[in-house]
Amino acid sequence: MTYLAAVIAMLLMTHSHADDKGKWTGMNKPLADATYLVYSGESGDRGPPTNTDRKLAIAIRGQAAKEIFDAIGPDAKGVSCSLEDGERMRSKGEVWCSYMPNDGYMCFLGFNLRTGKPHSGGTC
Repeated sequence: MTYLAAVIAMLLMTHSHADDKGKWTGMNKPLADATYLVYSGESGDRGPPTNTDRKLAIAIRGQAAKEIFDAIGPDAKGVSCSLEDGERMRSKGEVWCSYMPNDGYMCFLGFNLRTGKPHSGGTC
């Protein structure tokens, strides 16, 4: 009976967490729309990872990217990656994000896996 009560409580918490997207719960959220690449070289000139050069690039789309975009504002002035009207760019340190009306939100970040130092993880 105690086991059943624990399972029901867990399901109720999961359900309430899913319904309550606006409130911070301290729980990790799934990152459903992200990709990554381990590579060598620079963001604009990538090659296979080597023993001495390994970097991690992460691209995040969707709601997670929108949350990051909103957090790092304001929009960058005079910067664009496309000719699309309505494009918006934001960056903070080595994290940069874009919003394009036809493609939505996308953010890029990365790390040098040999040094642990952050880098942009993407290019236009």
